[in-house]
Amino acid sequence: LSVFYGIMFDAGSTGTRIHIFKFAQQPRETPRLTHETFKALKPGLSAYADDVEKSGQGIKELLEVAKKEVPMELWKFTPLVLKATAGLRLLPGEKAQKLLEKVKEIFQASPFFVRDNCVSIMNGTDEVPTMAFSVLSHISGRLDDPQKRSVGMLDLGGGSTQITFLPRTQATLQTSPSGHTTSFQMFNHTYKLYSYSYLGLGLMSARLAILGGVEGKPLGEGEELISPCLPPGFKSAWQHAEIVYKIKGQKAGEPLYESCSNKVAKMLYKKVNRAEEVKDLDFYIFSYYYDCAAEAGLIDKEKGGSLTISDFEIAAKYVCKTMEISPGNSPFLCMDLTYITFLLQELGFPKSQGFKLARKIDNVETSWALGATFHYIDSLNR
Repeated sequence: LSVFYGIMFDAGSTGTRIHIFKFAQQPRETPRLTHETFKALKPGLSAYADDVEKSGQGIKELLEVAKKEVPMELWKFTPLVLKATAGLRLLPGEKAQKLLEKVKEIFQASPFFVRDNCVSIMNGTDEVPTMAFSVLSHISGRLDDPQKRSVGMLDLGGGSTQITFLPRTQATLQTSPSGHTTSFQMFNHTYKLYSYSYLGLGLMSARLAILGGVEGKPLGEGEELISPCLPPGFKSAWQHAEIVYKIKGQKAGEPLYESCSNKVAKMLYKKVNRAEEVKDLDFYIFSYYYDCAAEAGLIDKEKGGSLTISDFEIAAKYVCKTMEISPGNSPFLCMDLTYITFLLQELGFPKSQGFKLARKIDNVETSWALGATFHYIDSLNR
């Protein structure tokens, strides 16, 4: 039995997270994850766009955690990688590049195994299969067993949203738009996966679109974004991708939920592909799906739970109704819950569809990081 480690930094739009994975492998078998150490720091790298030196402090702090976890004699064999997600892609090119170069410099000075490609911004296409593969294989050990119900996963980030599952029907593979299905090799097996990342439909980017703003385009002097999805009489400044927008609620003629859902439906019109097969699979949903459900009191913040689209819809109607009277301390919750309700239906799920919401499965943080690490180690072995 051989034991080895992999270190993955996930540089997201709101924070930087380190995953230190410990694997055990029997000869000729797929490695098994036996332990994970996880630590997160806020804010994200993009907050340091104008002060690159400062961005290094957090990275160094997280590397200290890795040095404690990984036995010293394995340091020089332990791959160290940072992948940045959609949030960093929204920064002007130069700025993102400078931040990444700073990280690379720190990585190269560390005692871990570092290659030239150790720091990168993921494009939606590599984000998804790797993330998905890991969690799917972790949940299931089901990947090769045709008897078991197939599982899928949905992830809602700040800048993009993903859907991934292992198709069981030829129809799905034949009728999907190009780029939605992929086959890849992992530890000597070939897998076919339906997997797509919609850039611009993550929760923060969706808020901007629903408000009527344009990604990367500041408002003119005295302009504001007025929306029926915000509490009437509400006024505030909201920051997204380094730009501050003035936002304001609007007294609508009809109830808040109705006027907001019209806006959301328009924004989502023909933006996503519906796969027929999804309604027959078990789906896990992560990230902002989880956070919004917890904020609305639909699930326990620590334990997670199971929900249907109808649960999200009922919560959306209730929250929007309450906001007509008072904005409360979550002025976006009406919009967010309405968006989730519509997004899930657009992806092809019926209102009765149940989803499992979990932060961890078998004590492992569910994120693409595990898959990306797997993938990287697999490529080193090749």
